[in-house]
Amino acid sequence: MSGAPVAMRAASKQWGAFLALSGLDLVLRPGEVLGLLGHNGAGKSTTMKLILGLYPPSSGEVRVFGEAPTSPRGREGRGRLGYLPENVSFYEQLCGREVLAYFARLKRAPRRQVAELLERVGLADFAGQRVRTYSKGMRQRLGLAQALLGEPELLLLDEPTVGLDPIATQELYRMLEEHRRRGAAILLCSHVLPGIEPYIDRAMILSRGRVLACGPLDELRRQAGLPARLRVHGELAEDTAWLPDVRCQRESDRAWALELTEESKLATLRQVLAQHPDDLWLENPSLEDLYVHFNRQAEAS
Repeated sequence: MSGAPVAMRAASKQWGAFLALSGLDLVLRPGEVLGLLGHNGAGKSTTMKLILGLYPPSSGEVRVFGEAPTSPRGREGRGRLGYLPENVSFYEQLCGREVLAYFARLKRAPRRQVAELLERVGLADFAGQRVRTYSKGMRQRLGLAQALLGEPELLLLDEPTVGLDPIATQELYRMLEEHRRRGAAILLCSHVLPGIEPYIDRAMILSRGRVLACGPLDELRRQAGLPARLRVHGELAEDTAWLPDVRCQRESDRAWALELTEESKLATLRQVLAQHPDDLWLENPSLEDLYVHFNRQAEAS
């Protein structure tokens, strides 16, 4: 995978006695969205900065499109990247259009993209206003527009939905889906786990610079072994002979919650359906559940 958008092998970063990242292995493929998750100080920003080539790894290997990002050839390829930092900052005295035109020149992106992206992120009517008059959400949208200049093949987005309203957030994910379909690889950091869950192909959970878990959500669910939740509305017989590994709790007169293992899921569904409930819905362990599980597991070990 030497030509993959990102290939990291045993990558570590250390400052004195502080180990910010330890032995990270990661391959990010074209058209893939990876959620990079972790508490503050877990190593997410360090991972992104290694990929950006802001500093070299202390040990191990980092390759971006087959090149070390700190090498001359790696620096030449930075035009293929788009980066949105957690806290965007622009020249306050410039207007939005001038800011985006400046970044377009830096990235050698077509000038026509300036107007197109301002329209797409909902800033066309404010393009002539100075950035100092922009709200936090408007600055975030301008930051997203600059990250998308040049139709990058690799996007690094750190908390991209901060300050965005629900409509702007939906539009953000629509734009990311378009880039993914064109083959862009996307690395997405966020603390809003329910928000990113539908949009990622894999999750990597970091803690104190180490990988706790990495893989598609279905695979992480199997590793965690957490129960699914079956919520039932209707009347269930109190003396139902549930399987031994099924927990059933009445939440109200006609509402029940059951916890099911993978092995008991189908048999329990049959038992419930035989009692003709009014409604039911099955909830698999969420990304947030998995995040909490793997962190608690690490703390206990």
